[in-house]
Amino acid sequence: MSSVTRIANEIPKSKISADLAAGRRRLDSAWNGIIPGIVLVAMITAVAFSAHNVSGFALFSPMILAVVAGMVYSNVLGTPAHAKAGIAFSQKRLLRFAIVLLGFQLTLGQVAAIGASGVGIVALTLASTFVFTITLGRLIGVDHKLAQLIAAGTSICGASAIVATNIVTDARDEDVTYAVASITLFGTIAMLGFPLLAPMLGLDQHAFGLWAGASIHEVAQVIGAGFQNGTQSGEIATVAKLTRVAMLAPMVIALGLMARRRSSDQSAARPPMPWFVAAFVAVVALNSLVAVPTEVKSAMALATTIMLTMGLAAMGLQADISQLRSRGLRPLALAFSAFLFIGCFSLMLVKFVG
Repeated sequence: MSSVTRIANEIPKSKISADLAAGRRRLDSAWNGIIPGIVLVAMITAVAFSAHNVSGFALFSPMILAVVAGMVYSNVLGTPAHAKAGIAFSQKRLLRFAIVLLGFQLTLGQVAAIGASGVGIVALTLASTFVFTITLGRLIGVDHKLAQLIAAGTSICGASAIVATNIVTDARDEDVTYAVASITLFGTIAMLGFPLLAPMLGLDQHAFGLWAGASIHEVAQVIGAGFQNGTQSGEIATVAKLTRVAMLAPMVIALGLMARRRSSDQSAARPPMPWFVAAFVAVVALNSLVAVPTEVKSAMALATTIMLTMGLAAMGLQADISQLRSRGLRPLALAFSAFLFIGCFSLMLVKFVG
């Protein structure tokens, strides 16, 4: 005991005070950083789960209710500046981690369910939508950089593709904001509307999942729409969408090569690696090879649903409708036309090829 006391006495009190002060600064930094935004996202998530249990709202999943509640909050009350970091954390990191955990609900046998024709539908839809959007943008006079951002966001994976594509397009910040806002708007419309169209279009769960995965903009929006129509539909939609996401890196590389041809700067932009796609595939493989206990799968499923809902709530909080007025109607018309094209073109392929 005396040796412990001696060692404690040898530690400078100034060092202890400095360490305590540093700890307080770290806590203050966390509180002023991501915690307020996560608390706001969690509150909206709780509202969404509660509303799901109310008669009349049970038709909609908590994920859909969360994105709508987030959009209403941000555009009516405004999003606090000190909450933005936590909202961004929820939309990016939480959402991607939830997608990785979603792999525990799938096996390689289910992944193979979309088949070669499904992969072909996804690839053809992506390429056709990108070319259509770029061509139409040139015809109606939309700046080519903004048109590329809208094309990438529509054809690949929403805001993530826009941010990734901007690495090589180097568009203005307001163009990026405009593209994200328009893609979020039309992706949300698709998420809410497509499940309602499924019965009228005569789509079974497999066909609807493939259509949703091949056409809806954001990963979370695809998941929200897919699982709204059933478990099988949600699984097929997730796999089809992640197939699109996996095509992000090749698309950015191609755009980088095109940009280098137009520019004297021969430095190649480094395309981002969609790491969560690789992690998702790894988890699916693990779930296919190892017998995961049912209790663990149930806990994972609940955690996944909560985190996906939080990610969608954050996405709603990031959607600023006022940004759509910043660049006029032509880019909005382009985004709307691209939205209609990818929906109709992929539906045609699903009906006649899938």
